[in-house]
Amino acid sequence: MEEEEEEYQQERPNGLEEPLCNIKLRVNIDNPSKSDVYNPNAGRINRINSRNLPILRLLNLNAEKGVLYRNALEAPQWHVNAHCVMYVTKGDARVQIVGNYQQPIYDGELHRGQLLVVPQNFAVVKKAGDNGFEWISFQTNDNAMSSTLAGRNSALRALPQEVLMNAFRISSEEARSLKYNREETEIFAPRSESQGRAIA
Repeated sequence: MEEEEEEYQQERPNGLEEPLCNIKLRVNIDNPSKSDVYNPNAGRINRINSRNLPILRLLNLNAEKGVLYRNALEAPQWHVNAHCVMYVTKGDARVQIVGNYQQPIYDGELHRGQLLVVPQNFAVVKKAGDNGFEWISFQTNDNAMSSTLAGRNSALRALPQEVLMNAFRISSEEARSLKYNREETEIFAPRSESQGRAIA
């Protein structure tokens, strides 16, 4: 019995070789047909996490590739359990980052080749310029979770209308408008001039 154990230990000294050799190491994050979020009028977002690329669990990372078309908008969102590092690969965008205070911690233009860090629980919104906007970002969690503030799956849509009325001291009609402002999910097409200039 001890001889068999010794032979097994010699074949697999630490037990990790076989699982590591079988881990998938490569995924095309820029494949439009595998987008996690797609809006034909606004763009797409592809996400890679430890469920579709298991090696990310060992690195404790999550990756995202985003493409916004001309003047399109990514809904305001925050990462619940991760910091984010965003690198611009193409185009330009106006980006705002807001924390617990009234003033944004960042409000400016980002261009190709620039890098921006978004701290955990800080809301960020991106609006593409006339040349569109593309970025790659990495989150410091292999299953990073984000929550949006506008759109069909937003945190505000989930709140009762009365809560919004009391929290923001607005009328019932304004609360309804805030909840049901957009039917899109995460990325929004630019609104026409006749619809106004609202950002979200």
